[in-house]
Amino acid sequence: MLVAEVAGASGRLAGTAARSEKVRVLAELFGRVSAQEAPVVVAYLAGRLPQRKVGVGWQTLRERPAPAGRATLEVLELDRRLSALAALAGPGSQGERRRQVGELMALATEPEQHFLLGLLSGELRQGALDAVAVEALAAAVGAPAEAVRRALMLSGELGPLAGQLVARGPAALDAFRLTVGRPVQPMLAQSAKDVDEALDRLGPCAVEEKLDGVRIQAHRDGDEVRLFTRTLAEITARLPEVVALVRELPQERLVLDGEVLVLDEEGLPRPFQQTSGRVGSHGERAEHAEHPLSAVFFDLLLAGDRDLLDAPAAERRAALAALVPERARVRRLRVDDPSDPEQRLLAREFTRAATAEHRHEGVVVKSLDAPYSAGRRGSSWLKVKPVHTLDLVVLAAEWGHGRRTGRLSNLHLGARRADGSFAMLGKTFKGLTDSLLEWQTVRLRELAVREERWGVAVRPELVVEIAFDGVQRSSRYPEGVTLRFARVLRYREDKRAAEADTVESVAALLP
Repeated sequence: MLVAEVAGASGRLAGTAARSEKVRVLAELFGRVSAQEAPVVVAYLAGRLPQRKVGVGWQTLRERPAPAGRATLEVLELDRRLSALAALAGPGSQGERRRQVGELMALATEPEQHFLLGLLSGELRQGALDAVAVEALAAAVGAPAEAVRRALMLSGELGPLAGQLVARGPAALDAFRLTVGRPVQPMLAQSAKDVDEALDRLGPCAVEEKLDGVRIQAHRDGDEVRLFTRTLAEITARLPEVVALVRELPQERLVLDGEVLVLDEEGLPRPFQQTSGRVGSHGERAEHAEHPLSAVFFDLLLAGDRDLLDAPAAERRAALAALVPERARVRRLRVDDPSDPEQRLLAREFTRAATAEHRHEGVVVKSLDAPYSAGRRGSSWLKVKPVHTLDLVVLAAEWGHGRRTGRLSNLHLGARRADGSFAMLGKTFKGLTDSLLEWQTVRLRELAVREERWGVAVRPELVVEIAFDGVQRSSRYPEGVTLRFARVLRYREDKRAAEADTVESVAALLP
């Protein structure tokens, strides 16, 4: 397949807001790709590179040769060249990178160059979300969309799934089941303003402490234990104490969902930065000894040969309690009748204690009947926090003044639109420590797609947790809404931009 065909589809996607038309365009394209091309094409149309990073910044892209007169560049040739770019390192690599980019651009027609600029800079926005691509793949191969959606949840990545579907058709779906050693996308929670609202929405439920840690998924098959983050990256070697704990459990095949965090001498959580720093360390023994991690599990997805994904939450919890000791299970309160005033009072008190006494973020209220909806932000899990927070994406940053001169300070914050683009909600420079300013200056310059006198515009990849006092209407911003007194709590490099809060969820907070 020619890159020109993908670029043409990208243009048509950007030109329509209708989901049905996006599905039609993609289904037509997927009907013509080979099994080898499918993972690459799916990634490109989602604005991603299979190589993730190729080291090409805006300065390298600014100067480019005249476009080719006719389309000859093929998808797999482009993928090969980008892999070669990603492999460049060491002395002279920058010059060689510029040479290879120039050579690549000379092979591309004008529409292809425009497409490549967006793809390489991280600014390709045509609304080809994974959810739309799933429907299109299903239509292209004649498979039920729900079956393809479930296979994606269990495989974690759309590219390999697309390749299998194109190669084998609907029969490929039989291979996508919960498998020890292959992580699944974690189930996520929606928000509720308080625990009473959550009780009213869910009915019979459990109220669990919302831990201020790092999400992990633990897989065990005999003596082999593997640990994964919420982004499905493997971190087994970094968490030896968690590996040891999982090996001690009385079941040799299991998949657990939980969090890890650093606790103090009283068993209370230390600041998140200590946990994230410890999880991010690569085998430093002193760091491990100084900040040992505790694992706390709240769900069981597989035990023995029994897949529990579709089992109700109450059943999964009972199975978890039979395998995992109390010290390694999240604290919870079961509320069988939310209409009972006494049970509601107990739920409020549990929520108060979770934050005031146990120093956690808040609570997650979970329906007792719900299955585990891997990869979805479902309505059967509702998080309640005493402080309003949002996970937003950094779109740009301005150079600081005074003692912040020379450092990127004022952040431009964006929420996710339905088409995959991001809408700016406002700016903030509050809550930034000197060490965080230093770190974000380096990190944001790595993500820069262009530098201006005022600051940098960046690829929308970095997620930051923002606390705020409220939401108000504003004509200054594209969606007519902004945050009041926004301040930075922390960066969440364990989250992807696709997990950021949406414009709709922000607008729902308007008084």
